[in-house]
Parts: sequence; C-alpha cells; structure tokens
Amino acid sequence: MSEFSVIARSPIAPAPPVTIEANWEVSARRSNADLTLTDCTPLAKVQVRAPVAGAMARILGVPFGRAKRDGRGALVIGAGPGEWMVFAPPGTAHDVAAHLEGLAAEAVLSELVTIVDLTHGRAVIRLTGHRARDVLAKVCGIDLCDEVTPNGAAFRSSVAKLATDVVRDDRDGVLSYLLHCERSSGQYLFDALLDAGGEFGVEIDGFVAPGI
Repeated sequence: MSEFSVIARSPIAPAPPVTIEANWEVSARRSNADLTLTDCTPLAKVQVRAPVAGAMARILGVPFGRAKRDGRGALVIGAGPGEWMVFAPPGTAHDVAAHLEGLAAEAVLSELVTIVDLTHGRAVIRLTGHRARDVLAKVCGIDLCDEVTPNGAAFRSSVAKLATDVVRDDRDGVLSYLLHCERSSGQYLFDALLDAGGEFGVEIDGFVAPGI
C-alpha cells in the first residue's frame, strides 16, 4: 500500500507487519492467544457535554459510570457527570457528530450541548481475555470483580500511574476492557499493559474494522 494512502497514524507504533485499515496505519498481526492487546485508536471518538439532568442526558440514556450500545451500534459511555464519549467505527466521526447534533436539536433550546470530535486526540486500547482482570489488577487499584465493575461499567482511575478511562466491554462472553487516555500517553499505556500481561502470555492482535 502506498505511503500516500495513509491519512492517520496512532501514537502507538504498530507491531509488524503493518497494513492500512480504514485509512489508518495499523498492525496486521493476528493472534489466537487467550489474552490479547489491540490498539483501537482508529475508532471514531466523539465527546458530548450537556447538563447532567437535562434533555440531552435523557435522550442519550446512559448514566455516569455505565456504557451501552445505541441503535446504530456505537458505544455510548457515561464518562463523567454531564460528559459522554461515543465510540464508533473508523471514519464515521462526522456522521456520529451529525447524528448527535440532531439529537441535541430535540433538547430544550435553552440547554447548552457541546459536541466535539476527539478522534485524533485520544488513544484507545482493548485488553481481551479471561486473565484481563489479572493484568489490570497489577496496574489499577479499582475492584474489578463482577459485583463492582460488571460488563458495561465505566470508570476513570489511575492505570500504571496514568489517568485513564476504562470501560468493561466483554466480547462474545469473554472479559474485555477498553482503555482510553490522552493521545500523548498512548504508547506508554500500551507498553505498560503489555509488560503487565507478560506473565499471562499476552500477545498483540492487530486492529480490524469496525473494531467496536
């Protein structure tokens, strides 16, 4: 693939071999390991801010500390009081933002709603496998048991001493976490998780669209 076809690169260096997926340079490495780490930075990422108990909050229908998929397949995350993140397939940020703006138009006119495309400002990593909880337990002080952080839980915590947003998003019944942080810290977080998962046999698995 020509170098000129690449329009976006993650802050996380892709493990060789390298390919182009949805106009992003990504790792083409494939792993069947029981524990995998994937750079999901190509995902579209749109932030929404609105009053906690306002009309937009009711339309989104996802409270702080929870995450769920909407009718379009995007993952809506209650990232903070009055703050949501929406993850969707690569290249869809414009459409996602337009959809959210349409929802905002249904809200009370006096309500302030801001919608910002943060696709290139955040790094996203997925950790998947039955030992994923054990990996995170080495670098994060949050209680990760099912009773405290079940599937669909979202929280912000220190992970390897880095402020990180974490979403439990199991895949086909297998434990999985999405971790997202500022773009500048993406490589550090990826390396920290790779190191923490070494004793459990973690392997890198390349990104494949749609990835969510």
